[in-house]
Amino acid sequence: MQSTKFSAEDETTLMAQLWSPRIKNDPLAFVMFAFPWGQQGTPLHKFTGPRVWQRKLLQQLADHIKENDGKLDFEMFRKVVSSGRGIGKSALVSWLVLWMLTTRIGSTTIVSANTEAQLTTKTWPEVTKWASMAINRHWFEPIATRITMAKWLTTLVEQDLNRDTRLWAAHAQLWSAENPDAYAGTHNYDGVMVIFDEASGIPDAIWSVTDGFFTENTPDRFWFAFSNPRRNTGYFYEAFHARRAFWSTTIVDARTVEGTDQKVYERIIDEYGADSPQAHVEVYGVFPSESDDQFISSTLVDDAMERTPTKDLTAPIIIGVDPARFGSDATVIAVRRGRDIISIRRHRGADTMEVVGRVIEAIEEHSPALVVVDEGGVGGGVVDRLKEQRYKQVRGVNFGMRSRQPLMWGNKRAEMWGAMRDWLKTASIPADRLLKSDLISPLVKPDSRGTMFLESKKDMRARGLQSPDAADAICVTFAFPVASTARVDKTTQRHYAPTQSSWMGS
Repeated sequence: MQSTKFSAEDETTLMAQLWSPRIKNDPLAFVMFAFPWGQQGTPLHKFTGPRVWQRKLLQQLADHIKENDGKLDFEMFRKVVSSGRGIGKSALVSWLVLWMLTTRIGSTTIVSANTEAQLTTKTWPEVTKWASMAINRHWFEPIATRITMAKWLTTLVEQDLNRDTRLWAAHAQLWSAENPDAYAGTHNYDGVMVIFDEASGIPDAIWSVTDGFFTENTPDRFWFAFSNPRRNTGYFYEAFHARRAFWSTTIVDARTVEGTDQKVYERIIDEYGADSPQAHVEVYGVFPSESDDQFISSTLVDDAMERTPTKDLTAPIIIGVDPARFGSDATVIAVRRGRDIISIRRHRGADTMEVVGRVIEAIEEHSPALVVVDEGGVGGGVVDRLKEQRYKQVRGVNFGMRSRQPLMWGNKRAEMWGAMRDWLKTASIPADRLLKSDLISPLVKPDSRGTMFLESKKDMRARGLQSPDAADAICVTFAFPVASTARVDKTTQRHYAPTQSSWMGS
């Protein structure tokens, strides 16, 4: 990074300015002071300062800091911003990082994004670009995916101010959907800021782990999440809906942002339509009602969650099992009786024998007509052990099997999901947000003949999504036809006649 020579007197003056309450507690004042707005010979010679939406957010942060002044129990600042493309999110992220590093001595800043490529080739280079333009650029030492503070500065702070500087840095931090706990660990009484870029693609598990960064009761705790609203599921979506009480929310329509090419937005609207998902996501900054390639719609799932259970005691009980061994995926056991899901249980970190035990518990509790297990991976061992234990109603199904209608469905998994989608039109399911995410996340992947395939779990992980474990557990209950049998209600002694169930399990 380019060095800046300051005399000892000038350096002392600069520190006094940057650490004064006027700039320390006003991020907008910091941005205006720290960068060479309008100065000839700099990249900012044509710019006079932040855009209106950026100024508003920086002012909200300043207002929050002022409101917390003097309190003993500090509020945490949590902000989510949904927007169209090209409005200057990365610049704002950079200013926030450098403001935190500069004014909160000893603090830690974590910056993450939806993918490694986004973080390392777009977000973080923007941060280092702005760091190279800052008036105090000689304070920073960028090293790969970190910005540490210059040795001379940390030595001065430790000796003269008696402050610990070991955690004083900003990090570009990756995450793993398979091992979300590896993301944890940041705790700092001098302050913590976390920024999620393209947050719509960051899995729920990473949001949950991040909550643990902010357990210290300190005034300098800030969490920002920025994204185009590409998914109408997941934590970022919920921050504007079910979780909106816990977040300050902002939606930015790209057409309202000065200094952008309005013709780009007009072209998107003209090409795809004013009500298209592309216009919603890329221009308006609002979540699309449905994705063009979404296999199961949010509306279909919401209606099923609101529907009253039918409680049809003549319908056969079918248990579906989607086994997983360790990792981030869960073993899910779903119990379906006709149009109703009567139980969904998730078990994490279970080995094969423990999964077998959980299935046996479900069999003993519900007396199902059929138990269907996804026998791919560890599921084959589960099926074998259950049959060895003489549970004759157990069958395995392989998602890659040939479907009954191979021209329509490319494999058994697509066929079962298609049956489940039809069933949802009249079904009743629990109001379970994880189940909803599982149901609406996979995309449909037709081939050149129009045969339908479902997006693979591998491809979903590449988009930052979890495996749809609960939905897969329900879908396997549609693998085979089941006939119900006559039964007697032990309470009323009422006799129910047998009925034939279709293979869809109606």
